[in-house]
Amino acid sequence: MTNVVVIGSQWGDEGKGKIVDWLSERADVVVRFQGGHNAGHTLVIDGTSYKLSLLPSGVVREGKLSVIGNGVVIDPHALVAEIDRLATQGVKITPDNLRIADNATLILSLHRELDALREDAASNSGSKIGTTRRGIGPAYEDKVGRRAVRVMDLANMETLPSKVDRILTHHNALRRGLDQPEIQHAAIMEELQSVADRVLPFRETVWRLLDERRRAGKRILFEGAQGTLLDIDHGTYPFVTSSNTVAGQAAAGSGMGPGSLGYVLGITKAYTTRVGEGPFPTEQDNEVGQFLGERGHEFGTVTGRKRRCGWFDAVLVRQAVANNGITGIALTKLDVLDGLDELKICVGYRLDDRDMEYLPASQSQQERVVPVYETLEGWKESTVGARSWNDLPAQAVKYVRHIEELIGAPVALLSTSPEREDTILVTDPFED
Repeated sequence: MTNVVVIGSQWGDEGKGKIVDWLSERADVVVRFQGGHNAGHTLVIDGTSYKLSLLPSGVVREGKLSVIGNGVVIDPHALVAEIDRLATQGVKITPDNLRIADNATLILSLHRELDALREDAASNSGSKIGTTRRGIGPAYEDKVGRRAVRVMDLANMETLPSKVDRILTHHNALRRGLDQPEIQHAAIMEELQSVADRVLPFRETVWRLLDERRRAGKRILFEGAQGTLLDIDHGTYPFVTSSNTVAGQAAAGSGMGPGSLGYVLGITKAYTTRVGEGPFPTEQDNEVGQFLGERGHEFGTVTGRKRRCGWFDAVLVRQAVANNGITGIALTKLDVLDGLDELKICVGYRLDDRDMEYLPASQSQQERVVPVYETLEGWKESTVGARSWNDLPAQAVKYVRHIEELIGAPVALLSTSPEREDTILVTDPFED
């Protein structure tokens, strides 16, 4: 038995909801280790859809403990709203099934406002990043700048005012430079006091709790948000998120040692999609891209934004395998490719007059790389609902096997529809 880390191996739009739900049913503890409420996924259980953006997937399963780790930035009002929304669907969230790291950073209204101001300014200059304007980046900046307000601070109203003063000294200076009115101390204090009683019952020394559960032999599932190509260090910078999304962050973002992580499962779509701005070498801004978007219902869970679509990029996924130490992949949305006469897979790049076997870190070079494709024959038969290799068309099997060869990692699970039962299990990550 081992613990499992689930990461996105592309830009984070891999259709991970179903796989994460399947794994969370088998786990005892589900830990969210990075990001904020700027990304999410949809779980479908017994015909009911649950849209999660901040809460771990375990909250919709009875008997599971869900944990929000210190690597997550938390908008307390968004947290409360998500808890209340799930309550209307019959999901009761209490301190018995949800614990939040007391050293996790809080997102405040001033973070959201700064995020929006910057995006508006960048849009006018043609250099926007494409953030969700939810304050994620500014909150991480304050965390690194050692001026953040954290969950534990809500418990001490005597010291909280000085912490608010410290963060306002920084933000009001920024706002003056942007010709914006200063934020009043009383407004932020009221904002925090209004939500403290709803958040504090969930606070926990998470690293200690997880160490206890690990020693007791409990199965722990670590889930992040976004994907490897949005990692602040290893992604398509600057068009990335504000945190590390790779598997190693599961340790830093939860307080557990790297040796406790175990199996790394990379969620990988059978083609490629991306939300927002930034380079996308295999993007198909044509009828193929339109086909993939319509067939795959490609819209962001949190933002509702239309995803850009393109062919499978084996170069990028191979890079993600290396960055994360991926043990196996869960290949999703194979059924979206049904009916295409031919399929293309990117197997390399051309940069000016050079061959490239990886995506360079330079933004200008990323924008200039030209994909080198291999073409495979498509299949006309339906793969929807396939639950064994024998149910798949021969060309579909060939496509999957070629992906395994190109990326250097085996397929552990293969998804052939949004239904959880329509999954071909090759390797059980928890038993590996």
